[in-house]
Amino acid sequence: MNHLSGYIFLVLAIILGIASNSYLKTTAGFSKLAPSIYCSVLIILCILCLAKAMLTIPVGFAYATYGGLTITVVTIFGIVKYNQMPNLYGIIGISLIVIGVLIVNLLGKAN
Repeated sequence: MNHLSGYIFLVLAIILGIASNSYLKTTAGFSKLAPSIYCSVLIILCILCLAKAMLTIPVGFAYATYGGLTITVVTIFGIVKYNQMPNLYGIIGISLIVIGVLIVNLLGKAN
């Protein structure tokens, strides 16, 4: 597997992670069967893609990118869909996450 396929799997993991986490609220604490199955399948596929990405991308880089982008997009989803606006400190924190992901991917190096 080459680096390009690793990044393709990472993008798929991010998309599946966003979908799973965005759908999580509709499971009502996993008390609704259909949404719970949908959410569970998505997160399993997400972790599978993340594991495949880590075959070529260093673990720290892959997980930092996955986690940071998933958190950021799910937060934006919460703002749009559920009108859950973070306060100033939340906005600063999310901004720092995005900056951290950029620094790790653009300037970080792994041996």
